[in-house]
Amino acid sequence: MRSDVGPVIVLGVFDGVHRGHQQLILQAGELADSLGTGVVAVTFHPHPQALIRPDRAPLMLCTVEERCSLLLGAGAHAVEVLAFTRALSVMSPAEFVHVLNDRLHPSAIVVGPNFYFGKDAAGDTHELTVLAAKLGISVHVAALASDTAPWSSSRVRKALADGQVDQAAEVLGRWYRLTAPVVRGDQRGRTLGYPTANLDVDHDLAIPAEGVYAGWLSVHGQQLPSAISIGVNPQFEGTSLRVEAYAIDQGPLDLYGHLVSVDFVARLRGQQVFDTVDALIGQIDQDVADARFVLNGQVQ
Repeated sequence: MRSDVGPVIVLGVFDGVHRGHQQLILQAGELADSLGTGVVAVTFHPHPQALIRPDRAPLMLCTVEERCSLLLGAGAHAVEVLAFTRALSVMSPAEFVHVLNDRLHPSAIVVGPNFYFGKDAAGDTHELTVLAAKLGISVHVAALASDTAPWSSSRVRKALADGQVDQAAEVLGRWYRLTAPVVRGDQRGRTLGYPTANLDVDHDLAIPAEGVYAGWLSVHGQQLPSAISIGVNPQFEGTSLRVEAYAIDQGPLDLYGHLVSVDFVARLRGQQVFDTVDALIGQIDQDVADARFVLNGQVQ
């Protein structure tokens, strides 16, 4: 890379780093290669809505640490996290462009067609192009292909809220993942013959709809086929939402305090209440068999 050429920067929240974001970084990478420089992904934390309209702030699709890792995995050479503060939120479009220039000295900026910035989102791609040109920075608005609708983080959230984790995976380009430490639960699964890892999921993260899912439990770098339950445990009059994963054919695993991940592959059924504990166990037997069937042959 040439030291005399500033980086190509891509701008956005990039929540989930879905296929649209990946295309954006890919196009920025092609431009950076032609200039002999690298790509810096500039993301905001927290989500702007969390500061501007907290009551409308979306549930996030990954933590900021996971977002940075995904951006690097998508092809960015570096990630710059801009703290979205009150001061940043009231900057004019011109002030914001000057902040970017002073901080990163970019040679070019790549954004999606629906990028807005500055106080009250007053700046659009046209204004960005005009303002950046005054500083010798070129702006490129990426053309983003999609399927039936534009790739978007809100589309992923809607799919998850409906339990359609397969559709969420289509937009993300990978299975939806939750990562959290394992904490002690009621340990009722052990008495039923199905010990589970109870994940303490951050309340700011999007959790799929209540139900039972087939997926993968990642433990110490190993991915284990699993049946995953999300719900308040209505069979035993529970009240708090739980995410619990049973590692198929593994027996009890001592995971308390360990950080694990679950990838959601397919929804098997919704939450149910059964007449007897024996009927519940019978259904869990079937859930495990169904999960094993779904995951058989899947690429881990």
